[in-house]
Amino acid sequence: MSQEQKIWTKSFISISMTQFLIFMSFYALMTTLPIYVIDNLGGTEAEGGLVVTAMLLAAIIVRLFSAKLLDKTGKKMGLVVSVAIFAVTSFLYPVIDAFMSLLALRFFHGLSFGVITTATGAIAADIIPPSRRGAGLGYFAMAMNLAVVVGPFIGLTVLQFTSFQNLFIILAVLMIVAVINSIMVHVPRGANAPEKGKRKLTIHDFIETKAITIALICSLVSLAYASVMSFISVYANTLGLASTASYFFVVFAAVMLLSRPYFGRSFDSKGPKFVIFPCLIMFTMGLIALSLTNSPWMLLLSAVLIGLGYGTVLPSFQTMAIQASPKNRSSHATSTFFILYDSGIAIGSFIWGIVASGVGYANLYLVCAVIVIVALALFNLYHSRAIKPKAKQETA
Repeated sequence: MSQEQKIWTKSFISISMTQFLIFMSFYALMTTLPIYVIDNLGGTEAEGGLVVTAMLLAAIIVRLFSAKLLDKTGKKMGLVVSVAIFAVTSFLYPVIDAFMSLLALRFFHGLSFGVITTATGAIAADIIPPSRRGAGLGYFAMAMNLAVVVGPFIGLTVLQFTSFQNLFIILAVLMIVAVINSIMVHVPRGANAPEKGKRKLTIHDFIETKAITIALICSLVSLAYASVMSFISVYANTLGLASTASYFFVVFAAVMLLSRPYFGRSFDSKGPKFVIFPCLIMFTMGLIALSLTNSPWMLLLSAVLIGLGYGTVLPSFQTMAIQASPKNRSSHATSTFFILYDSGIAIGSFIWGIVASGVGYANLYLVCAVIVIVALALFNLYHSRAIKPKAKQETA
């Protein structure tokens, strides 16, 4: 394999580690803070979901400007500064003991998070050879998907032995490692150059319109996934399966890691529909299995199906969003994609807490399964329309 085709460079490993550590902290807090709000601060389930929504709301707002900011500062500088701010903010959690203060801190934390996740995705797209972007972004997404598992596992496990305050301190210290990794990233010169002064602002300075459609479809998937990420630990507690909840994420990670190389290569060689279609079906089946769960093995079976399904869908959709956009718009495409993706998580984290308190978690997961089926139908329509022009060109 030639040097230009290499994916696993020092910079790719560093940006992946940065992504992993940031999202590990994000998911550890997402999983444990609802419990903290309900058990320690005397809050409701809706307030537990609100601490997740507050951070994502800030990230969504700042992402409208993050691509433009990275154009001005350069992607490397924007990455390092935002990771440093994220780390400093992390050290404030141990001193917060009131719900409104926690809500304000979560919103502030989301500001740096929004810039970081735009920068990491754009830098990864710049580092990966274009011919291997599907596989490369798939491997990069494994950092986030692995964090989905490691973060909650660390959070829930640590809480079995010590306090929330000690958990917050552990996560904050790990963010120092994230800062070090961000400094080690080398961004290609052309991709990292700050933008010179230019014309007045337009819609294209904030979003990449060509990435909107596929990002909207993915937002439905993230809306459904929010029910798993935010409330799986609470749901497991109601079923008397609290000890199995941590292993849910371990199984999720195992099947994701085993399947990721195959699906990444398949995306590049056979196209997105070959990967996304069956994975959305598996995600739907996983949500249905979760709604029917009444034993440890059923909970872990749902983890297998959700890991196979959702774990592959996210990087595939992100790759499609970037491929649909001009090469020099990777920051804007990534920003647009995550604005809509995070909107799904933010809305879901709040409304599913309300829905669950009314109809129960089992029915909640059935509703989310229907949402994924709708996303599947919309993707099929989008893909069918997208390939028609190509087919006409090939037969002309």
